[in-house]
Amino acid sequence: MYRIMLFPHETDTSELRRALWAHRIGHRFTEETEGQVLWLADPTQHDALIRLISRWQRGERIMPERRRRSTGGAALTLALRRVPVTSAALGISLLVFAVMAVLGDIVVAMLTIVPVAVVGGGLAFGNLADALASGQVWRLLSPAFLHFGWMHLIFNMMWLWYFGRQVETLQGSGRMLMLLLVAGIGANLAQYATGTVLFGGMSGVDFALLGYVWLMSRRAPASGFFVPQMLVVFMLGWMVFTMTDMAEAVGFGNVANEAHLGGLVVGLLFGWYYSGRARRL
Repeated sequence: MYRIMLFPHETDTSELRRALWAHRIGHRFTEETEGQVLWLADPTQHDALIRLISRWQRGERIMPERRRRSTGGAALTLALRRVPVTSAALGISLLVFAVMAVLGDIVVAMLTIVPVAVVGGGLAFGNLADALASGQVWRLLSPAFLHFGWMHLIFNMMWLWYFGRQVETLQGSGRMLMLLLVAGIGANLAQYATGTVLFGGMSGVDFALLGYVWLMSRRAPASGFFVPQMLVVFMLGWMVFTMTDMAEAVGFGNVANEAHLGGLVVGLLFGWYYSGRARRL
């Protein structure tokens, strides 16, 4: 976040705050010893912010003119178009989940990290090297789009939208695509290295995004990233909890713990590198 202006404690900034959100200018107010500090998320909005503050200080109308309210569908479409990589990952996950409900295990067999087939009444698994040699390179990433229940899907999509939208808005679709690909493949390979084949979910990518956003917010505050510390504690606590026998005992079943850890490591490595670059600028 970028520090813009200091206001005295007694200044009523409520109208300015409402107007800033109405004009879609990302910001925060913090209470400091010397007064109220206004921070700006996106430096490209600096001029618009200053103009709005000047009008507010002159007592002019600063709320935008009322327009006919957009329909919910139009607003959702606009939000999705602003973050195409995050939206595409979310859409593919939802589509795969829907097709699984219709076609069943055939979809799972097509998207697992190695080919799966039923032989002699039991499951037979292929080899990753052979699958890649035959051109099935999608299997390195495709398990990330497999989800095995509504709660699994909702939990992963919620965090993908929360963190992915922040990365893509602040640093562009290229950075988000890179994180998605590297973290997705890295998490899948980490899980496969343990001998597990039947696994899936976007949680490895989610933990990578968590690590990335957290380090960017801590080491390069001016980058505009923000994540509540309690959310970091919750997600890391959840990861540790699912590594214990207690998770299976209370009904969570088998969890791809190595994928979570692998994704987190990827996110922390990228976060450390890019936050270091941001600090030097």
